[in-house]
Amino acid sequence: MSYLARYADTFQMVFVYQDESFGPGLDGAIRSALPMTQGPVALVLPDIVVSGADTPGTLLDALRQVEVAGWIVVAAEERDHDTLRQMGALAVTEAGGVLTVGAATDKPTDPSGFNAFWGMVAVAESEAHKLPNVVGAGTANPLAGAVALMVEGIVNYNFPVG
Repeated sequence: MSYLARYADTFQMVFVYQDESFGPGLDGAIRSALPMTQGPVALVLPDIVVSGADTPGTLLDALRQVEVAGWIVVAAEERDHDTLRQMGALAVTEAGGVLTVGAATDKPTDPSGFNAFWGMVAVAESEAHKLPNVVGAGTANPLAGAVALMVEGIVNYNFPVG
């Protein structure tokens, strides 16, 4: 929370403790926060930090673009299968100068075909109810089709990667 406090003048932020009645796991934690959201919503996990010289305005850029694109994912390129098995894996492709997510899954058992992972997600208010499906098992991942903003690195403090 102290890391995100530097953005208090830029974003309206809400920190939520998980209400287990919304379900266990990260998808339940996201459901706990959804009743408090309005406008564009950013999913920023406390153990994930976007790093690199190119990242200072990335979240702000994502939130600015979300009204047009619907879904924006901040991602880092990754080819290591062990890393992809621990993260929200993405298959990012480029068409017409725009990077988009062709496929997405959380912690795939078979990471072949994935080339990146996400660190933050921004979504339009009308789509926010689908945020738990980003990490939910057995659901269609709404990140497929999202615009990808690539950054230099993402560090997961539960599984250090760069």
